[in-house]
Amino acid sequence: MKISFKMLILSFMTLFICFTADAKVIIAIDAGHGGKDSGAIGKKNLYEKDVTLSIANKLMTIMNKDPEIKAILTRKNDSYISVFQRSEIARKNKADLLISIHADSAPNRNATGASVWVLSTKRADTELGRWLEKHEKQSELLGGAGDVLSGEASHPYLSQAVLDLQFSYAQRVGYGLASDILKEMNKVVTLHKREPEHASLGVLRSPDIPSVLIEVGFISNLSEERLLKSQTHQDKIAQAIYRGLKIYIKKNPMIKEKH
Repeated sequence: MKISFKMLILSFMTLFICFTADAKVIIAIDAGHGGKDSGAIGKKNLYEKDVTLSIANKLMTIMNKDPEIKAILTRKNDSYISVFQRSEIARKNKADLLISIHADSAPNRNATGASVWVLSTKRADTELGRWLEKHEKQSELLGGAGDVLSGEASHPYLSQAVLDLQFSYAQRVGYGLASDILKEMNKVVTLHKREPEHASLGVLRSPDIPSVLIEVGFISNLSEERLLKSQTHQDKIAQAIYRGLKIYIKKNPMIKEKH
């Protein structure tokens, strides 16, 4: 099947159309690890899964006080949720963005600082191939892509064009959001990397939900472990992430869309 220019334009418009000015941005906040998956453990026995959940809860509280934002958690307690389930929870809640909270660890105990990771092109290409094979799942995609692809499983060229648009969009938004968050985090914490890093991480893989993964510090570093345990320090991190998000939304009002 050949795709007409008109069809591509309609697909593009459906993916990126902005609706009402009072639409809320829906943010899925993902507290990394949980349950049987403790994540990294500090020398003073601080668990990554506890730090991430605490910061996620603080971030949700801040965001839900903002009339422009609605925040939801992928996990609300110390429970195990697979990477696949996290994306599905975000999709069921029609999330516009996903922010995943983690704490870093390294054999070098002197390693310090926060970083923000975004979807790599290599991982995006791999996931695009997987989505092309999931004909029955394509209709579930957010942002209008599901409507465009509904019933079009027999037309692989259309599926590839639309999915490619969505992955390109997700990567661009993720990088922009990550950059703004890093600038704000630099005001309250040491940075390990000053620019967004690209990674092949499962939680970043959704084509329809631009995602970032934030490493809030090295739990393997004794000084940072002490800081990450502090409620005051966690508050600063949550506030910085929120400020970065707000800056991004202000610069990119089209992110305020209804699915």
